[in-house]
Amino acid sequence: MAHPEPFEELSLAALRARRSIKWRAFDPDVLPLWIAEMDALAPASVVEALTADLAAGDTGYPPDDDAYAESFAGLAARRWGWAVEVGGTRLCADVVTGLARALDLVTSPGDTVVVPTPVYPPLLLVPREAGREVVEVALRTGYRLDLDALDEALAAPAARALLLCSPHNPTGTVHTAEELRAVGDLAARHGVRVIVDEIHAPLVPDGVAFTPYLAAVEDGIVVTSASKAYNLAGLKAGVIIGGGAARGLLDRLPESVAYGASTFGVRAHVAAWDGGDAWLAAVNANIRTNVAYVEDLLARAVPRAGWWAPESTYLAWIDCRGLGLGEQPAAEFLARGRVALSDGLPFGEVGEGFARMNLAASRATLAEAVDRMVSTVAPES
Repeated sequence: MAHPEPFEELSLAALRARRSIKWRAFDPDVLPLWIAEMDALAPASVVEALTADLAAGDTGYPPDDDAYAESFAGLAARRWGWAVEVGGTRLCADVVTGLARALDLVTSPGDTVVVPTPVYPPLLLVPREAGREVVEVALRTGYRLDLDALDEALAAPAARALLLCSPHNPTGTVHTAEELRAVGDLAARHGVRVIVDEIHAPLVPDGVAFTPYLAAVEDGIVVTSASKAYNLAGLKAGVIIGGGAARGLLDRLPESVAYGASTFGVRAHVAAWDGGDAWLAAVNANIRTNVAYVEDLLARAVPRAGWWAPESTYLAWIDCRGLGLGEQPAAEFLARGRVALSDGLPFGEVGEGFARMNLAASRATLAEAVDRMVSTVAPES
């Protein structure tokens, strides 16, 4: 049975013994709430699957079959009523690799890629590294998609692709079916391909409706993975899904696209999707508890911080422009408070003065983090 509060299960001492980058990037006195990694144990189904494989010495190459896509299709049907066509999928190393390869299919060097911001930094970095021009379109008030601004950006002659994060990282916005259909209409009108990162899709709590892009719009490319929702980032695997006319584009992907997915990555993700429903439900409930907890802490201790309660994910996007910490508040929180948050600038031009905070931690850790933030903030004059 899943722990009722997965983020309360591990001590800080046990977490500090971890060797992932979250716990090794900074000095031992720093409280790390930056990278999107949970302070939780893996789902029991994953531990059991990998332990059995290791005990049997089953550590060879992954099989050449559709097990990964079929397992995801089962999750999609259960959670969202989305019928994924397994034949229109391709295995890939991870979501960032999948996004890069999808961009290769639909754009050329010099083309323009439109990206709503603030957004997960690789969605800006990947197209720039490939020689594409990036046009940032800021989310409007309430962190909803600005459809008028997107219409204008997609109308540019060089625009060839729209990169969308759904649910949105770092704001936690869950795009509605109506918004997604509107995006699809704009893309069709302007001859632009939509590529969607849906890695956070399972991190949507009860009472909030998530709509997969390809359940709302026939044509497009979606890339996803179990790595974020089930805390498996070190176990590499992902899937690219084509819909409508874009499905045929996946036939042009080289065979090597699948090579980066590891045997343990595939098996761990399949075990999570097939047997992790109870664990995921506990995680989503714990996230909601933590969202309310940190919202209350900040309201009382740092009232000048602008707080936006995320609809989904375990990430909080905090407006620090009123705290007197300059353009990069995360640097000040780290230097003076010894708490590591993600700086807002890599998330786009609109991220100046913001910071992203990871809420997938114990309440004791979150309380300590807010205390350290308070110690950093200049008192009101």
